[in-house]
Amino acid sequence: MESPIRYARNGEVSIAYETFGDLATGEPLLLIMGLDFQMVWWPDAFCRQLVDNGFAVVRFDNRDTGLSTHFDGRGEKGSWREKLGLDKPVYSGLDMLADAVAVMDAVGWSDAHVVGGSMGALLAQGLALVHPGRVRSLTSAMGLPVDAGSARTMLYIDLGGLSKFRKIEPATNRAEEIENLLVIYRAIASPDYPFPEKWARETAEISYDRHPRDPDATQRQLSAARDQKLPDLSTVTAPTLVIAGEADPIIKVKAARDTAKRIPNATLVTYPGMGHNLPEELWSDMIGHITALAALGEPEPVAG
Repeated sequence: MESPIRYARNGEVSIAYETFGDLATGEPLLLIMGLDFQMVWWPDAFCRQLVDNGFAVVRFDNRDTGLSTHFDGRGEKGSWREKLGLDKPVYSGLDMLADAVAVMDAVGWSDAHVVGGSMGALLAQGLALVHPGRVRSLTSAMGLPVDAGSARTMLYIDLGGLSKFRKIEPATNRAEEIENLLVIYRAIASPDYPFPEKWARETAEISYDRHPRDPDATQRQLSAARDQKLPDLSTVTAPTLVIAGEADPIIKVKAARDTAKRIPNATLVTYPGMGHNLPEELWSDMIGHITALAALGEPEPVAG
């Protein structure tokens, strides 16, 4: 069962997190969520299945989401200067990496296996590059290569899939916002697997009640993700797994293939019919790959 909400501190920023399993005996595993989504979108059952496979799991709300510190009203709301990278973002990608490190420090982990989804995949890759000693193994799911650069990034994005979100009208109350979250999740879900209607609605309700979504936070997080000045992916030393859906409506599968090519000895796993979420029907196989990867990232025994 998950723990009560706790908070880590990164300077003036407070990061909400939860734990699953025994932090003292389980293999440490940190989950990093994607753009604009709260940690509760990592399904509880997925976290428990990881625990059943020997992990202790920590998930957290990125800054500007959920119960973590929000930056409402700071910075211009998606100004043309910000979009062109002429304005300094409210916070940087490196700040978001420091949030993840602060969470690891709060639970007493010197290092961990790191799993990131979507924008969280970029952050997970960044963590492996900037703080290599903190990352035992890296799993990058449904993400881009973090060092792709703005121009190449556009080659990986499915603009047709993104266009669906422009039709969503801003919500004016709780019911409308919950429906919007369902529309968004349905648009990115895996076409060849059953849509988890009950779970998605319950999670949308939990998300709203924890903290209503701030559309401006999307732009702030995107600006931060672009503001990571990182080493080349070829310098990643952690054992790496790259996961992608072949039917992802937002990120082309080429992004995963290129990510895996750029990281030495990375393993690539793609799933037909999987979109931009993790279908429950694939959890067992995915966790099997993550567990096998973790064995490669085990700390060396101390001699003597």
